[in-house]
Amino acid sequence: MFLRRSHDTLRRKRGLPNVIRMATASGDQAVLAPLERAGRWIADWDPENPGFWQKVGARVARRNLIFSILAEHVGFSVWSLWSVFVLFLTPGYGISHDPKTAAAEKFLLTTLPTALGSGVRIPYTLAVARFGGRNWTCISASLLLVPTVAAAIMLRPGVSFGTLLVISALAGVGGGNFASSMANINSFYPQRLKGWALGLNAGGGNIGVAVVQLVGLAVLATAGKGHPRILLGVYIPLVVIAAVCAALFMDNIAQARNEKRAMRSACRDAHTWIISFLYIGTFGSFIGYSFAFGQVLQNQFGAHFLTGGKVDPVKIAYLTFLGPLIGSLIRPVGGWLADQIGGALATFWNFLAMALAAAIVLIASGQRSLVLFYVGFIALFALSGAGNGSTYRMIPAIFRAKASLGMIDGGDKATAEHDARRLANAVIGIAGAIGAFGGVLVNIAFRQSFLATKTGSPAYIGFIAFYLACMAATWLVYLRPSSRRLPGI
Repeated sequence: MFLRRSHDTLRRKRGLPNVIRMATASGDQAVLAPLERAGRWIADWDPENPGFWQKVGARVARRNLIFSILAEHVGFSVWSLWSVFVLFLTPGYGISHDPKTAAAEKFLLTTLPTALGSGVRIPYTLAVARFGGRNWTCISASLLLVPTVAAAIMLRPGVSFGTLLVISALAGVGGGNFASSMANINSFYPQRLKGWALGLNAGGGNIGVAVVQLVGLAVLATAGKGHPRILLGVYIPLVVIAAVCAALFMDNIAQARNEKRAMRSACRDAHTWIISFLYIGTFGSFIGYSFAFGQVLQNQFGAHFLTGGKVDPVKIAYLTFLGPLIGSLIRPVGGWLADQIGGALATFWNFLAMALAAAIVLIASGQRSLVLFYVGFIALFALSGAGNGSTYRMIPAIFRAKASLGMIDGGDKATAEHDARRLANAVIGIAGAIGAFGGVLVNIAFRQSFLATKTGSPAYIGFIAFYLACMAATWLVYLRPSSRRLPGI
C-alpha cells in the first residue's frame, strides 16, 4: 500500500478528518477512494519512489498540475488587466490632458498591481502548507473577484485618478497565485521532473498575460476603446470556473506543511538572496515588460500608430501580445534545458543573450527603428521566459546538492532530504516575491526615463548593466571551477 488511511494522524496535524486514500492491491493500478467528499487530503506522498510514481503519482500529479495551471493562468490575467486598461484610458477616465503627465500616470497604474502582487507572494506560499494546496487554490481564485468586481463597478467615465489607483492596486492579488501554485506543484513532482513541471506550471500561468492582451485587442477592435468593462464580463466567469474546478479536481498533500523556522533558515542562506537577485533579472523583466510594453510603444513610437491624427490603441494592441505569449510558451523549454545541462549554465548564457537583446533595443531606440526595436523586445521576452524556467529549476537543485554534501559528511539522509525540501519551498516564495518586485523596478525605470528624456534609452542602459551583473553572479557562485561546491546545479 503506497498511500494509507491515516485519520488519526491528519486529525492531529490538521484538525481535518477528510482524507483521500490511495491503495494498491497486489500491484494493481492505484485508485482514488474518497472517504468523505467534504475534503480531499492525501495521507502519504512519495514521488521519489519509482513504483509509487508509475502506479499512482504521475496521474494524480498531472491532474493537479492541469487545474493549478488554470487557476494560475486566470490569476495572471487579472494581475495584468491594467496593462490593457491603460490603452483604453483617456482624460474622461481621470487621466491628465498633458501627454507627459498622462504617460507617468499610466505607468503608475501598472506599477501598483505589480508591487502588491510581489508583496503577497510570501504569505501565499505559506498558505499552501497551512490550508492545503487544493483549499488555498479555491480561496486564492475566489479572491480574484475582489479586483474584477470592483473594476466592473467603478471603471467608468468620470472616475477620479485616485480611485483608479486603488482599484488597480487590488489587481495585485492575482500575482500571488503564482507563488502558491509553484509551491504546491513542487510538492507533487519528483526531483528529476521538477524543471519540466515547474516550467510548464509557470508557463501556463504566464501565458495569461498574453491572453488578456488578446482579449483586450478583441474588445478594442470590436467595441472600441469606450468599453473597457467588457473585459471584466469575460474574466469574472473565468474566475468562478477556476475556483470550482480547483474544488472538484485538486488534492491537498498532508505532508506538505510549513516547517518551523523554514523562512528564517532560508533567509539566512546566501543562496536565497543570490537566486532572488537572478530572478529579478528573469521574471522581473518578463512581468515588467509585459505591463509596460504597450505604453513604451505608445510613448516612443506613437507616430507609427496614428489614425485620424490620434494614437490608435488597436494598432498598438496588435503588437503587444506576442512578446508575453512567446515568453510564456518558452518557459518550460528553459526548465527542460536546465534539466539537461544544469540550471546555472543555462541561466548564465541566458543572461548574456538578454544583455545583447537589450543592446539591440537601445540601438533601435536611438535610430527610431520600430522594426529593430520590436525584434529586440521580442527576444527579451523570449529570453526572460526561458530564464524564468532555468532559474527556478536551480532552487530545488541547490538545496538537494547541499543535502548530498551533508550526507557525504556523515549526515542523516532522511534529515538532509527533509531540510532540502523545506528550504526549497521557502525559497520559492521568497524568490518569487523579490523577482516580481523586479517588475516594479522595470516600470519605475521606464516612468523616470520617459519623464526625464522622453525616451526609454536610459532604462535600456540600466537593464544591460543589470543583466551583465546577473551573469557575473551566476559564474562566480555556481560555475567558476575554484568556487563551485554544489555539483549538479
